[in-house]
Amino acid sequence: MPVTTRRYRQEDRQAFIDLNRDWIEEYFVLEDSDRQQLEELEASILGKGGQIIVALLDDMVVGAGAILPPHHDPQDGRQWLEVIKMAAQKDMRGQGIGRAVLDALIAEGTAMGADAIWLETNAELKAAIRLYERRGFQHLSADHLWPTPYARCNVQMVLEL
Repeated sequence: MPVTTRRYRQEDRQAFIDLNRDWIEEYFVLEDSDRQQLEELEASILGKGGQIIVALLDDMVVGAGAILPPHHDPQDGRQWLEVIKMAAQKDMRGQGIGRAVLDALIAEGTAMGADAIWLETNAELKAAIRLYERRGFQHLSADHLWPTPYARCNVQMVLEL
């Protein structure tokens, strides 16, 4: 059965939190910014005009991500959105879940009027970076990096819509 995506529902809350805690704690340390965002999920994403997407396989949430106005406004006249908290169930990675979530988030961003989407990640997450590159995201050079609330983030990328 293929992976499908849909918008977040309240019953997806714990799955979204668990998926994100799992990958963050697998590679890094859960930071205060993560805790706040996950604990105040609806307020920190939906309440800021964002949208959460979940990926389903056999009616089970196996992936997730969110898109919202960015934490930093470059004030360049563009309509920016930021992709955050992309996650796929560990034992199901490599099966197109991330691609399905990212495609749905980009579609949401387009519908929200964005003309550019920004994200940040870590150089250790090579599969995630390949996914973003394949979808058209470009790396920002060191002199164009935005401030970040995360110690782990050392790669920033932009998709022009």
